[in-house]
Amino acid sequence: MVLERLGILTDEVYPDNFSKSLDWIVEQGLKYIEVRVVDGVNIANMTDEQVAAVRSQIEARGLTVTAIASPLYKCALDPTRPVASGDVFGQAEESVEAHHEKLRRVIAIAKQLGAGSIRIFSFWRENEPELYFDDIVAHMKKAAAVAEKEGIMLLQENEPSCNGGFAEEVAKIVRAVASPAMKVLWDPGNEAYGGRPAFPEGYGLVKDVLAHVHIKDAYVLPDGTSRCVPVGSGNVPFIAQLRALAEDGYTGMFTIETHYLPEGGTKAAGSRMTLEALRVLVNEAFPVK
Repeated sequence: MVLERLGILTDEVYPDNFSKSLDWIVEQGLKYIEVRVVDGVNIANMTDEQVAAVRSQIEARGLTVTAIASPLYKCALDPTRPVASGDVFGQAEESVEAHHEKLRRVIAIAKQLGAGSIRIFSFWRENEPELYFDDIVAHMKKAAAVAEKEGIMLLQENEPSCNGGFAEEVAKIVRAVASPAMKVLWDPGNEAYGGRPAFPEGYGLVKDVLAHVHIKDAYVLPDGTSRCVPVGSGNVPFIAQLRALAEDGYTGMFTIETHYLPEGGTKAAGSRMTLEALRVLVNEAFPVK
């Protein structure tokens, strides 16, 4: 069931206190985590010694790392062109080639932490992404070839600030790459945040190529701006989405990435609200008979 395969991004709890986040996660009865930023440092920038210390803390609590939530390929295809930008979580802007080099380092980090997957992106969004589709795919094929040799799965996330911003786009990229080492990371909350219908429309476009799911919800305000909200109170019909995943035979992981910060509150409070709401939704979606 969903809750048995549920984890959380550690820095969605206490962004600057990894140890405290892990303790909180254990207290909530969760067993799985994704790692992105540890005590203010992006995991992709850590030394072997630092990663070993991270692993020691994780193993001491009996937790399992399901994926490295890296910032790989959040960069401009061509820095001379105007592009969108978004969260980089401590990662400096670098060239495409630098990201290809960093992929090998992040693969080594993933192996050190026992993670079989790495979240990646599809370059900062161009004004007309379709004009650069072949270029994007060529780079993603290069990345997938490295990952396949190393036995690592690359998870391409739908991220509105990137060229694979929405379900249709990210699925098209993954299908064109056509590698067993690259699948879609489906984030219905990102789809909703970008003003697109996540379910059934978005999900229908990615369901045959997805391998991981992020849990977040978003609400589009009347003025067209968006904000993240606790799961179940936004535009994503999570009960229907969860049921569809089960009916379609999805057996992968679910990771909370709430991005919700209650007014006057903390990220830990936002994550707790999302976790509690998700438990209610799961019980409604799959009532015990």
